[in-house]
Order: sequence, then structure tokens, then C-alpha cells
Amino acid sequence: MRPKTLNFEQLFQQNKQELLDDEREISQIELRLEKRQSDKVLQKKKLEQNNPLSTN
Repeated sequence: MRPKTLNFEQLFQQNKQELLDDEREISQIELRLEKRQSDKVLQKKKLEQNNPLSTN
């Protein structure tokens, strides 16, 4: 069975929606990465405070 054909407006709307969904997903991934990075920085600072003799 052949897939339903879409007219230009339908195809445009579908592509636009997919782009918006992708943008939302990318934003969520960026937020998770930023949180991980900040957590690592905080963890490193905490380690340095607990062990002030160790230097890089």
C-alpha cells in the first residue's frame, strides 16, 4: 500500500513541526549537559576544599 501523499502545505507544516520538536529536544540535551558540567565543577571544588594539600 502506498503512503498517503501530502500537499505542499501539509508537508511544510509537518517539516516545521519536526524542526520545532528537534529544537526542543536539543534544548533539553543542552540543559542536561550544562547541569552535568556544573555538577562536575561543584564536585571538584568540594574535593579541593576537603583536601587542600592536593594541587593540580
